[in-house]
Amino acid sequence: MADPIKVLLVDDHQVVRRGLRTFLEVQDDIEVVGEAADGAEGVARAEELKPDVVLMDVKMPGMDGVEALRKLRELNNPARVLIVTSFTEQRTVIPALRAGAAGYVYKDVDPDALAGAIRSVHAGHILLQPEVAGALLSQEDNGPGQGRAGSLTEREREVLGLIADGRSNREIARALVLSEKTVKTHVSNILMKLDLADRTQAALWAVRHGVAG
Repeated sequence: MADPIKVLLVDDHQVVRRGLRTFLEVQDDIEVVGEAADGAEGVARAEELKPDVVLMDVKMPGMDGVEALRKLRELNNPARVLIVTSFTEQRTVIPALRAGAAGYVYKDVDPDALAGAIRSVHAGHILLQPEVAGALLSQEDNGPGQGRAGSLTEREREVLGLIADGRSNREIARALVLSEKTVKTHVSNILMKLDLADRTQAALWAVRHGVAG
C-alpha cells in the first residue's frame, strides 16, 4: 500500500482546523501531520514536517496565505498548496494562484470533494475554475513567455499540452511512453524557456497560445 498523503493544515481558526482534521483522519490514504495558526508558522511547519500537501487559508493575521506561498517558493519547498478559503472574489484567489498555489476550494466544500482535491493536487494536477482561469489569462496577456513558442521542441509542446490538460508527470510519462525523470526534465526546460514559475503558469500559457489539447 502506498504511503499516505501527508497534509499540513494552516488556518487561524481552531474550529476550522479541528473540523478538517476530524474528517481527514478517517481517510485511509491521508495523514494530517501538523497544524499552524498563521502563515509564518505554516512556513516553519512545512519546512519541519515536509508535508506533501498544505491546506492554506488566505486571510490570516500576520503573514497571510499569499505571503506564505511566496516564502515557500523562495525556500523551494516542494509541498503542493491547496487554498481553502471562504472568499470567492477573484481578487482574493488570483494572487494566491499567481504565488504558486496548485488550486483552491471553498470552506463549504463537500468533504469527499475536499479529499478528492487533496489527492488531485498531490498527483500534480491543477484545480482552476473556468472563471478564475479566464481572469488569470486576461491578466497574463503581456506576461512571461510571450512570443517564445518557437523555442519549444515538438516533444516539449506535447508535454506542455498534457500539463494544460491537468495531467501529472506520471500520467504524462505513461501517455508519451517516457520515464518520469525524462518528463521532469522536459517540464523544467519548458518553464526555463518560457520564463514561467510553475505548472499553473505553464497551463495558462498553453491555453492562451493554443497548445492545450
